Amino acid sequence: MFYTIDILGTIAFAISGVLVAFNKRMDLFGVLIIAFVTAVGGGTLRDLLIGEAPVTWMKDMTYSYVVMASAIFAIIFRSKINYLRTSLFLFDTIGIGLYTLVGIEKGLSAGLHPIICIALGTMTASFGGVIRDILCNEIPVIFRKEIYATACIAGGVVYFLLIKLPIDSNIVFVISGIVVIVIRLLAVKFKIRLPNIYRD
Repeated sequence: MFYTIDILGTIAFAISGVLVAFNKRMDLFGVLIIAFVTAVGGGTLRDLLIGEAPVTWMKDMTYSYVVMASAIFAIIFRSKINYLRTSLFLFDTIGIGLYTLVGIEKGLSAGLHPIICIALGTMTASFGGVIRDILCNEIPVIFRKEIYATACIAGGVVYFLLIKLPIDSNIVFVISGIVVIVIRLLAVKFKIRLPNIYRD
């Protein structure tokens, strides 16, 4: 289940990277690079922080193949994606939901405190998008007023609450991921944002 979620997150983020690169009208090489750093950037930071080297995608070529296949798929069927902004948002949201859980699970495997595990999950989910946006000359979403990292943290808290209950771990994964995704979707739909600390 853990490995499947990791692969699904990789696919979601790779496609979101491709869509951003399309919006910036990058060439083929640029599209592939943005897809790759978006998909593995958060996981690379996570692995380095917990002292896991070589990092996961270097030890398992499946991740590289999945990124390339996802990027090629998005390129070929880009004409079928009628609403790029909507598609980008959807894949990015699915990605953060899945990667939050992957980061938490990695933290638990390393024997870290739950709070640190949630921080790792948030970084895993958001850092790839940070690199993507910086390379594409955009202010990273996580640094704007939108509910992004907050959704990851909420999903992490739900995860640790649920694992204390007699619930199958796969169900805990699914529910926690859905919490992240739903919070993000609702926040955007109803324009719920963090308080503005600046005076207009």
